[in-house]
Amino acid sequence: MWAVGSTRLELSVPEMACGHCEAAIQKEVSMVAGVLSVVVDLETKLVTVTGSGVDHGAVVVAIDEAGFDVA
Repeated sequence: MWAVGSTRLELSVPEMACGHCEAAIQKEVSMVAGVLSVVVDLETKLVTVTGSGVDHGAVVVAIDEAGFDVA
């Protein structure tokens, strides 16, 4: 069950391939306001972000800052 105002985003990042990619994305996305957790799945190439009032655009920018494009 999600609390009121909870956000769950799932973003495809096809260029991710290794642990360094995972760490870089987790570091950048975790600094976005409202983010509570960041799960990077290298097999499915998905980044799942949960939090409160997380801005989708800010997460995309954070992934870009880590050096990756969101598909």
